Amino acid sequence: MKDELQSMAANDVWELSELPVGQMAVSCKWVFKTKKDAKGNIECRKARLVTRDFTQRDGVDYTEAYSSVSSKDAFQIMMTIVAHFDLELHHMDVKTTFLNGNLLESVYMEQPEGFVVEGSEHAVYKL
Repeated sequence: MKDELQSMAANDVWELSELPVGQMAVSCKWVFKTKKDAKGNIECRKARLVTRDFTQRDGVDYTEAYSSVSSKDAFQIMMTIVAHFDLELHHMDVKTTFLNGNLLESVYMEQPEGFVVEGSEHAVYKL
C-alpha cells in the first residue's frame, strides 16, 4: 500500500487541498491481489487504491466515462500476426501505469483510511 501511494505521489496524481463548498468527495478503497507462479507459490502481493466512483452523479460530478481496455478480438488479431510472420512475442508486467489524460472536471477523493496526513485530516485529494 505504501508503494502504491509513493508511486501516485511521484506521478503527481493528486494534490492535498480543501474541499470547496458545494463539491462532493468520492470515497476510495483498496483492492488487493496475490500473484502466484505456475506452481501456486506466491510471487508478490499487490495493492491498488481505487475510487468508488459509483458515488458520483452523471452530469453533476462528471459528463462521460471511458476506460481503454484490450478486447479479445484485438488479442486474437495480434496473435495471428505473430504466428503468420513468425515473430517473437514478449510479455512484460508493469508495476504501475498511469494514463496521461487531463480531467475536465475537478474530482476530489477522500484520503485513504490509515494514510490520513497528520494535521490535514479534513483535507481531500484533488485528482
